[in-house]
Amino acid sequence: MNEVNIAIVGATGAVGAELIRILEERRFPAGEVRLLASPRSAGKTLSAFGHDVTVQALSDDAFGGVDIAFFSAGGSVSERFAPAAAEAGAVVIDNSSAFRLQEGVPLVVPEVNPEVIADHSGIIANPNCSTTIMLVALHPLHKAAGIKRIVVSTYQAVSGAGAAAMDELIEQTRDFVADRPLQANLLPVASGDVHYPMLFNVIPQVDGFDEGDYTKEEWKMVRETHKVWGDDTIGISATTVRVPVLRSHAESINVECERPLDADTARRLLAEAPGITVADDPAAQQYPMPVGATGLDDVFIGRIRDDDTVPHGLNMWVVGDQIRKGAALNAVQIAELLSESR
Repeated sequence: MNEVNIAIVGATGAVGAELIRILEERRFPAGEVRLLASPRSAGKTLSAFGHDVTVQALSDDAFGGVDIAFFSAGGSVSERFAPAAAEAGAVVIDNSSAFRLQEGVPLVVPEVNPEVIADHSGIIANPNCSTTIMLVALHPLHKAAGIKRIVVSTYQAVSGAGAAAMDELIEQTRDFVADRPLQANLLPVASGDVHYPMLFNVIPQVDGFDEGDYTKEEWKMVRETHKVWGDDTIGISATTVRVPVLRSHAESINVECERPLDADTARRLLAEAPGITVADDPAAQQYPMPVGATGLDDVFIGRIRDDDTVPHGLNMWVVGDQIRKGAALNAVQIAELLSESR
């Protein structure tokens, strides 16, 4: 396989670090590795592929000779610099929401719709992490029985709000033990006027509120699922919730299918599907949990059971590392498909 020159935008962040780690683990055929970040991070040294690499300041001119550019620095950075990277000849794999719903930009989960990668015009988008985890879990069932309605409630780790949110939860834990008041400055939304402590709490808001009093995160799960599956007739109702977990999201999912699909058949289909581990033994109290999914590639599924209140209904519990499969790994899998087609 020919070497591929890569750039990682946001290399000093949590997803950037995970990208480097996964690229190394999977022995991606990287040639030049260019690490890019904000000017304040320029000059730092990071280890990548056995070498010390100096972080460079992100600019329009930073992409010459780059084949694949991973963007993991937020929507505004992607909007500003991804077109320049594509213009320079790189294929952009973007982890932000900047291009996900834009016409002509493939929105890709490799286990679900790898064929659309070929339709790119320089930019490919990763779905939101909650959407990705859900679609990996549901796609085998959708192929078999045609899902027509989804009701999903998420239990999202604080790392989805960034490293600072993780630090705040840890600090709140220390404050509680020391009998100090809990300080809250970030959640549910850092830019909001009101903040709540995360420790011993559950916050039914992920991102800002939008149309119909659903949050932007909830609408992402609806609209991105419609785009990935190419079907906007599927009914989807989402409630996204932040919980005091450091890493790995969980989702309670109820589906109604067009054709018969019982729990035993669903369990078999899921066990045979790529990127999925079934952990479903109620008698032994075996089911997925964030502590067991963190740092692993697969999406884990358990509590699979029939829902007799609707025709062809199923319930399941799904857990996945949202930094890994929800962001970095999904991007690397897209890059692997691109490199194989070179």
